[in-house]
Amino acid sequence: MAKRKRTHDIEKMIKDGYGSGVGAEYKPWIKIQDVPSLGRVTRVKGMKTQRQHEFLSDMERNYFYILEFSDKVLDIREQYPLLPIEDTIDIADELGLKHPKNPETGEDIVMTTDFLVTISSEDGPKNVARTIKSKEDLLAKRIIEKFEIERVYWEKRGIDWGIVTDQEIDKNIAHNISFIQSYKEIHNVDVFNDMDAIEIQDMVYEFIKRIIDNERSVRCIATEFDKDMSLKSGCGLSIYKYLIINKIIQIDLSQKIDVNKNIPVLSVNDAEIKKAVEAI
Repeated sequence: MAKRKRTHDIEKMIKDGYGSGVGAEYKPWIKIQDVPSLGRVTRVKGMKTQRQHEFLSDMERNYFYILEFSDKVLDIREQYPLLPIEDTIDIADELGLKHPKNPETGEDIVMTTDFLVTISSEDGPKNVARTIKSKEDLLAKRIIEKFEIERVYWEKRGIDWGIVTDQEIDKNIAHNISFIQSYKEIHNVDVFNDMDAIEIQDMVYEFIKRIIDNERSVRCIATEFDKDMSLKSGCGLSIYKYLIINKIIQIDLSQKIDVNKNIPVLSVNDAEIKKAVEAI
């Protein structure tokens, strides 16, 4: 009877679209409200998907930001279910391992992979599966057993699977991307809502000229820009973030962005300038 209830619950979630879809239409199998006891959970709107992403740890969120900034990444699906559940149950039996169960009911639960990422390759788009775990957690026998079930599941489907540890996720890069991520489309920033495209484009070009080879702090440059252009305070910093997230200017993202300091511009991408301003 318990098995029938488990199957019904899973089938209902599948029918409701959980674990399916791509891009903006994807619905994670696990949502934040499903796991209130985990504590460090986050929702972030994605640039690539234009939907809310659900993360169950700081490590997941930080890895997501790095994926967001990568030109190779086309789609990001988090909390991806390993369905049908019968496949992971069979794999566990083949390996002589216990399948994960609900501790309260004892029923088998649907396993998930933290990220299924679609990337561009020479042969076209392909999926890779990635699980996020701190290096010290990999010493736990039960965690390794679960990962072995997960690994075999993806191997049977011909999809590359791997573990990403905290040592492979640069926190400074993740922080910097979180700092600038919401400025991908500058016309969505309140202060630029009522400006026409030509006016915004002119401001972008003017700010680029001022930031290049300028040894003053970013804040100082931006404050002067706001004053000279009769803009509200903060407009120059918004343009600065817009330039970085759109890869119009390149800075050293491995160093935490501190706008109270001088941040050298390493290069300017003329092709990205044209593409970005035309999209305004």
